[in-house]
Amino acid sequence: MLLESRIRKILGELSGKVKLPLALELWNGERYELSPSPTVTLRVPSAGALRYLIKPDLAKLGEAYVEGHLEIRGPIADALRAAEGLSRNLGDGKRGRLPLLRRRHSKRRDAEAIAYHYDVSNDFYALWLDRNMVYSCAYFKTGDEDIDTAQEQKLEHICRKLRLGPGDKLLDIGCGWGGLVRWAAKHYGVDATGITLSRNQHALASERIKAEGLSDRCRVLLQDYRDVPGTAVYDKISSVGMFEHVGLKNLPLYFGVVKRLLKDGGIALNHGITSVDPDSRTVGLGGDDFIERYVFPHGELPHASLALREMAAAGLEVMDIETLRLHYARTLWLWSERLEANLDAALAFAGAKRLRIWRAYLAGCAYGFEQRWVSIHQMLAVKTGDATLNPLPWSRDWIYR
Repeated sequence: MLLESRIRKILGELSGKVKLPLALELWNGERYELSPSPTVTLRVPSAGALRYLIKPDLAKLGEAYVEGHLEIRGPIADALRAAEGLSRNLGDGKRGRLPLLRRRHSKRRDAEAIAYHYDVSNDFYALWLDRNMVYSCAYFKTGDEDIDTAQEQKLEHICRKLRLGPGDKLLDIGCGWGGLVRWAAKHYGVDATGITLSRNQHALASERIKAEGLSDRCRVLLQDYRDVPGTAVYDKISSVGMFEHVGLKNLPLYFGVVKRLLKDGGIALNHGITSVDPDSRTVGLGGDDFIERYVFPHGELPHASLALREMAAAGLEVMDIETLRLHYARTLWLWSERLEANLDAALAFAGAKRLRIWRAYLAGCAYGFEQRWVSIHQMLAVKTGDATLNPLPWSRDWIYR
């Protein structure tokens, strides 16, 4: 068969120039090893599946795995490293930096995208998230913390940056399962409101608020950020892991809403994934295409410089920026490890195809942050009518004391 002979030739050439922790096993029993001791076996169950190995990239290989055309045996982390090696050495090299896309983000499309990603099963997420169900980059002081400790350190880090205090009115845009609003209400005495578009998140967050006796000063609403009413309503505003869903075209609207809702002298923190390309284009051997199709429909990542520009244009003065790329790589590896340790339960909650998506996604994102294909930043900004009156101290000491 022509395709089989072509694959044999390609693998022979590849094994001579690069060592990958991979063995390729064909439906007819033939086996090709690309290193002396491969830890991952990629099984090709039919001749037709060989097409995924011709000029592969991460999107093509990811699709083949998710749809069941290729089978993987071995550690998912090693499988990702092998997939990158195949893509880099056998791909066509056209996925370095793709043209900038600006997608349309209506309320309906955004709600559908959020429902697709988050309304899987609260029990599924609970298998691998921390006890507070915080689904965003954790914060490590040593790198050796467990996920529960690191996430509580992140919640505390954000509260300190916002200088929360008793009586403050806090809005958390894209609040997830309510971890931050509950922490802020419980430990800082604020009046906290969270908003989400996920019905599953809203239901569980409301349950936990009630169970913890916080209903008098904490609530989560099922609401789009564009629909939050009022002007100068909140002392502090946080947005953690949400502006990736906003869309590049909507960044002026998004930051305009933050400015409208924030009181004069108020503080806002935007925590979000960013592109490493200065023009906000995608990088990463097709991994972005896989995420768009299977994980985060309509997601768009701005470069940090674009986010800064749009915040400034909206009238928010950025006072502090912190890069958390290595923190997110560590967070994602911990999530991936926890999911891998609970595959049977995850299969029952999510089903076989969705479980394959999430195995590839968590490990792939961990690898992507590790390799600097993407980054993540916390940006702390203030809204002041009088430029001489700034609510933040002169140095950063107050964040860490």
